[in-house]
Amino acid sequence: MIRIGNASGFWGDRFDAFDEMVTGGELDVVTGDYLAELTMLILGRQLLGDPSGGYVRTFLRQLERSLVTAVDRGVKIVTNAGGLNPAGLADAVRALAADRGLDVRVAHVEGDDLRGPEFPDALTANAYLGGWGIAACLAAGADVVVTGRVTDASLVVGPAAAHFGWARDDFDRLAGATVAGHVLECGAQATGGNFAFFTELDATRPGFPIAEVHADGSSVITKHAGTGGAVTRETVTAQLLYEIQGADYLGPDVTTRFDTITLTDDGPDRVRISGVRGAPPPETVKVCVNTLAGFRNSATFVLCGLDIERKAELVKRQIGFAGVSWTLARTDHPDADTEETASALLHGTIRTPDPAIAKAFSRATVELALSSYPGFTLTAPPSDGTPVGVYRPVHIPPEAVDHVAVLPDGTRQSIPWTPGSPSRQRAVEAPRVTFGATRRIPLGTVIGARSGDKGGDANLGVWVRDQNAFPWLATELTADRLRELLPETAELAIDRHLLPNLNAVNFVIHDLLGQGVAASTRFDPQAKALGEWLRSRHVEVPEELL
Repeated sequence: MIRIGNASGFWGDRFDAFDEMVTGGELDVVTGDYLAELTMLILGRQLLGDPSGGYVRTFLRQLERSLVTAVDRGVKIVTNAGGLNPAGLADAVRALAADRGLDVRVAHVEGDDLRGPEFPDALTANAYLGGWGIAACLAAGADVVVTGRVTDASLVVGPAAAHFGWARDDFDRLAGATVAGHVLECGAQATGGNFAFFTELDATRPGFPIAEVHADGSSVITKHAGTGGAVTRETVTAQLLYEIQGADYLGPDVTTRFDTITLTDDGPDRVRISGVRGAPPPETVKVCVNTLAGFRNSATFVLCGLDIERKAELVKRQIGFAGVSWTLARTDHPDADTEETASALLHGTIRTPDPAIAKAFSRATVELALSSYPGFTLTAPPSDGTPVGVYRPVHIPPEAVDHVAVLPDGTRQSIPWTPGSPSRQRAVEAPRVTFGATRRIPLGTVIGARSGDKGGDANLGVWVRDQNAFPWLATELTADRLRELLPETAELAIDRHLLPNLNAVNFVIHDLLGQGVAASTRFDPQAKALGEWLRSRHVEVPEELL
């Protein structure tokens, strides 16, 4: 087998994790996942001010502490921290190694960056590459592989394919590695981080996950001994349901059938993943396009005590700007015994093409300090505003993307695309069952949930703890029922996908986040807490399931 660990789930994750993973136990490869749709926007803005930038400098600082140990232990490093400039980061890694007196073979993968005539207005335009470029670099003897935009799971698929010598049509094996990669990609979310039932484990400092991948594509998810958190079927299930879009998980190397995943216990902090089936990838390649679309600014007014709604209406009239989105959060309680619990929050956000108007919005909020509602105060001083980025996915033919592995000796190897086939989401029929007496309780008593963003859509995965409860979940939690429980989704299109093998239901809620996280004015712009809101709703649950 090959042991692949992850030390970063996003740009800003625990800084010490790389050192912890390299020194904490046996490992063959350590990966670092830094890129998200919002991250690409940030790197694009960075590149405007510094043409030599465009990559995640945090990774270099982590490598300053970990590179010597990784080389001594023979641990290879694979990361997408190259962002918009993988060649630049590869050069920086070489310089760091030379400064440490190390002989390190560095390679990188490029071709994802499609800025140019086809996307003339884009700040960034990046195709999602697969794992074969990474595999080529490792097969050529690379110790460190730097990529730009690859799918998150490719950081695991590439090393596994190189280690076992898989063929491009080994779809079941590639699908198994994709599932392992999907579990690892968000770091500690697989080991108890952001877990619905966090009170049942020590979630103080979860360790980072490891996948022991086998030649047949099966794997065991675990973590280094002595680290915090836990690896259980439920922590793995929660991550499997995170930000997917149905039973067919589409990737550039393989379409992975999530309805074929089998999870079994394999000892303490060990969960085996097996039975995963794969099919050819889709016929097109997904491109993440970010464009700048004006500016935004926001302010939050604290409204305390009586006449909350009239105070909010006064602020709206006094501000007087067009294009402001207002949300009144009634966090106040009557006859409260603290000032904070007596207060509501009025959020105002403006979007405008003119940076001067965004700045003027701040000035207008401050000018109200002595001439508005009684008890006027803000949660924080207003800023001058920030640029708005709009995300959109585009699908293009594979031949429009030149996937290239730049090997340690500088040789450029063109990576062919695997022939694809038409993709579609397969429907699974819901069982029809009836139950007896019920009790009205919070839904989270019997279900776990995890949610997140996919561009402007929100993804919500829900599972039951007892497999005997799945027929009830599939019957009870329809798309229409979800709209009732989460009224903010009432007017939106919702796709529902059943995953009986995981005792789970997955929802894609279209357009809840508008034009994506960087442009969303929603209270929870990445829908991270959407699942916890659902779990807090009270429903009638059959007593036989309690």
